[in-house]
Amino acid sequence: MKRSREAGQAAPIYITMVAGLLFLALALFAVGQAGAKHSGAQSAADAAALAAAQESRDAFVVDTVLENLLNPEFLDDIFNDEPPGSQIGCQVAERFADRNEAVLVTDGQEAGCSALSDRWGFEVHVRTKKPMGATILPGIADKKAEAWATAVVESRCTFEPAEDAEDEENPPPDGDESPEDNPDDTEQVSPGSLDCGGDPWEIDPEHLNLLPEAADLFSVRLAQD
Repeated sequence: MKRSREAGQAAPIYITMVAGLLFLALALFAVGQAGAKHSGAQSAADAAALAAAQESRDAFVVDTVLENLLNPEFLDDIFNDEPPGSQIGCQVAERFADRNEAVLVTDGQEAGCSALSDRWGFEVHVRTKKPMGATILPGIADKKAEAWATAVVESRCTFEPAEDAEDEENPPPDGDESPEDNPDDTEQVSPGSLDCGGDPWEIDPEHLNLLPEAADLFSVRLAQD
């Protein structure tokens, strides 16, 4: 009888412990579910920001760099200073967010994707399409995860002007030209060379199509600041 009474007294304790463990397991599952949703939102934001920056870089190389490869002042500004970059990019950011089950968030005056004002890059703000879903945690079932990401474009190269290019920037005084000089017969000279990570590339006016790839000229990375 004594053992029966002890067993009867212990049963509620066991039940309480099992119920507590089950609740803890469900709570941990809910936290993990929320963490997974946030991780998915962050992945979408990272992908969208990187896509915007890459699109901007590629457009800038095709539309601007290729058109000014023989301009040493332009090349010096782009590779030895701060490149102005291109504002193109947010349209592709929207597509990449959609591929990752998220949308760009427009909050009042703040756009879901915008070019940075202090450097070449983009900041995006995304929200998952689907909410957290049913969970034991109160008030979050209908909430959607949000995330921000910033990607920047940076030059991989430095520009070294050619001596001939420097002479063209500082022409001799009037009257010093040779009488045989004919501007129509002047051959284009190389403005200089690009050094991209220790691999110099001489800009040849006759082979401008041999320009390195956009990814060799400018890197794209996520920025934490």
